[in-house]
Amino acid sequence: MSTTVKVTAAEVNKLRQATGAGMMDCKKALVEAEGDFDKAIEILRKKGQKVAEKRADRDSSEGAAIAKINADETVGVAIVLGCETDFVGKNENFVALANQLAEVALDYDSKEAFLAADFGGMTVAEKLTEQTGVIGEKLDITAFEKLEAPYVGAYVHINKIAAIVGLSAKVEKAETLVKDVAMQVASMGATTLSYKDFDPAFIASETEARIAVIEKENEELARLGKTLKNVPKYISMAQLTPEVLAQAEADAKAELKAEGKPEHIWDRILPGKMERFISDNTTLDQEKCLLDQNFIKDEKQTVAKYVASYGDVAITDFKRVTVG
Repeated sequence: MSTTVKVTAAEVNKLRQATGAGMMDCKKALVEAEGDFDKAIEILRKKGQKVAEKRADRDSSEGAAIAKINADETVGVAIVLGCETDFVGKNENFVALANQLAEVALDYDSKEAFLAADFGGMTVAEKLTEQTGVIGEKLDITAFEKLEAPYVGAYVHINKIAAIVGLSAKVEKAETLVKDVAMQVASMGATTLSYKDFDPAFIASETEARIAVIEKENEELARLGKTLKNVPKYISMAQLTPEVLAQAEADAKAELKAEGKPEHIWDRILPGKMERFISDNTTLDQEKCLLDQNFIKDEKQTVAKYVASYGDVAITDFKRVTVG
């Protein structure tokens, strides 16, 4: 092998464009490969594999969250390209790579199929390994979510949170509706559409846990002589059966009577009291259920009511991915 192999700046630049590797790494690879372009790529890839092996146990807790929608606006995908540091996660080339990968992800239904997909003559997994060698940090797809619907939209918050939302139909001003709901998903972190999706066992365990937390807090508040927090009997609309609601209404009427309120004005007061009762006893729904949350742009209405204002349309599904 000649020790004086010369490579041109154009050859180095071509290899940089193909791999994203640094100028000196590309020059060294071309010299080692005696000018053979494909062999130089293989040399850089092997370097990436060695770096990837050394950093396999590192945590890819930083990165970029990206959402993409297809041309027909019927398929959406959200991924997180993970790395080790925020410095790399904000790098322009890194974010560009994340966007390129998300475009590829649109055509695949699972993370496994996506990682095996072609990306410029190599698989996505191989590209991640290559770039691990180039950047010097572990790169990984730490989240992959996809959904299909008659109409799909997305919202991305500073490349840290990405949300995609499906609608049952493309109604008038659907673009506004789907973006607003996707923003709600990104901001409030719902995990399911409605309280109707909850398993009864989950509700029971959550009720017990939440009551225990409030009772513990009340012990400290009592010690400090402060006002105690209300301890709810229920935390989800799923628990508010017709019997429970009837009893709540009867209790409210008894309160009004004890307060000396004239019976002819009860009808004006009762709706507010019942609304407050439901609000106090559906905290789980408000936290976890998208449709039952207060709408962030108008907290006087729920997301369900906001969606209903657009006519005959419903949220079919939503997905959310986050960095870290």
